[in-house]
Amino acid sequence: MQNVTDQTRNPFGMRPDCRSFVPGYGDANAEFHVVGDHPGVHGGVENGVPFTGEPWSAAFLSALSEAGLIGGLADGVSPDGTVAPSSETAAATDGDATTDGDATTDGDAATTGGDAATTDGRGAEPEPVRTKCTYFSYLHMCVPDGEPTAASYDDMERFFDAELRAIAAHVLLPVGARATEHVLEQYTARAWKTEIDMDALHAEELLGSGWLVVPVKDPAEWEAGDADRLVDALRELQSTDFRRESDLGRFMAGREPYLVR
Repeated sequence: MQNVTDQTRNPFGMRPDCRSFVPGYGDANAEFHVVGDHPGVHGGVENGVPFTGEPWSAAFLSALSEAGLIGGLADGVSPDGTVAPSSETAAATDGDATTDGDATTDGDAATTGGDAATTDGRGAEPEPVRTKCTYFSYLHMCVPDGEPTAASYDDMERFFDAELRAIAAHVLLPVGARATEHVLEQYTARAWKTEIDMDALHAEELLGSGWLVVPVKDPAEWEAGDADRLVDALRELQSTDFRRESDLGRFMAGREPYLVR
């Protein structure tokens, strides 16, 4: 199954009940789904794109680009994924900003940080990260006031789970301990026998229930060699039959393939 949409920002129109949030971003038919915690720790508050705007964003995005998961950054975008001041493209700056004289970004935009707004594909803000087979999203897309509570994570779970199953990527890349623990508990049968030691789990392949899981150590804690380790692992993974699909079309009428995992 393929999702029919050309929208990069929030392609499924998620609208949580909070003033500011960072929605999912990327290829709706992605093979790789990068899962973060929340905007307060993994960024995106400024321009609405997960994993951008942090001191470590440049190293993280560069590793994904080198591994072939993203196509790099758009022109006029700084290494951390934020729109550089020299960019000629104007970004929407508040909930009532107009994009071309008759289109507004207040009803269809996901506000991030209260001042910046991301568009949903119809506005003027550029797409800073060129995605081609990868999707980014958070367990908790709302921008929290401090650390999110357990109840808040529980409330946000419905949005994350719905998006994860809609994307149906082959490989999940949870970033950091919380995302890794959640993915292992909810989407594999390995949680009971896997210690959440991110140094040990970083860039290792784990079999899930229909997914491959490749945990990623929090980029804020990366040390020498961690980026190379991730790049090498992802390149090696892509050289294999990581999709693990079987064509059952031979059991059906017609010549169309029917691929299942």
